[in-house]
Amino acid sequence: MEDEEAAAVLKAVGRQIKAWREAAGLRQAELGAAIGYSEEMVSSVERGRRVPKPDLLDLADEVLGAAGKISAMKGDVEEARYPRSVRDLAKLEAECVELGAYASHHVHGLLQTPEYAQALYAMRRPSYTEDEIERHVGARMARKAIFEHTPRPQITFVQEEVTLIRPIGGRMVLRQQLEHLLNVAQLRHVAIQVMPTDREDHAGMAGSLQLLKLRDGKALGHTESQLSNRLISDAREVQIVEMRYGMIRAQALAPKESLAFIEQVLGET
Repeated sequence: MEDEEAAAVLKAVGRQIKAWREAAGLRQAELGAAIGYSEEMVSSVERGRRVPKPDLLDLADEVLGAAGKISAMKGDVEEARYPRSVRDLAKLEAECVELGAYASHHVHGLLQTPEYAQALYAMRRPSYTEDEIERHVGARMARKAIFEHTPRPQITFVQEEVTLIRPIGGRMVLRQQLEHLLNVAQLRHVAIQVMPTDREDHAGMAGSLQLLKLRDGKALGHTESQLSNRLISDAREVQIVEMRYGMIRAQALAPKESLAFIEQVLGET
């Protein structure tokens, strides 16, 4: 794992499984055979080197007679399997009363379907392993809980026109993604706008950005580039992010026009 916090959680879970296994008088190979996993997987989980899937924890709990104590760790493991930067961002998004995001190269993560996100991570270079892709996609999908928070935060997106026509994952994946955008846009607390490519004046030429306004009144910015992921807390820099995002929204198509544009693109895809 890429951070000490996650590694500590996985090691603690591994020690618990090992303790219950030894108390039951089973070897790693025997436990693996009983729950349908290899001896190598059991060994890796016990050493905190592999992230156990929920069904492994449930099956181990049943076989070892842990009375729910192993299964109870699923929540901690699920959170630990996500990259630290994603966990930190998700915690901030959970505190949002307002969130705005401009996406310039692909559909914003909070709006992505699993298939679209899978295709994005599969094309990363250097290449991710299948486990890494699964972990990143899972983390991205978990962040979408923001749409269900109560009270509902006000959420706005501005998508660059090219993000609606670039066939990430192929034509059918793009069609599903466009349909998903139209469905999300029906939510009363969500607005999606499109920035047409033909705009001569464009405040977002510096790249994608995200603006978060929290319950305590604090505002934060967030940007991602090729190899960095930056949270912006300096008041002066946050003001710049707010100004830019406000201008981007003003320059983009209005929400109703944007939905009509997305429907047109969908019909042509």
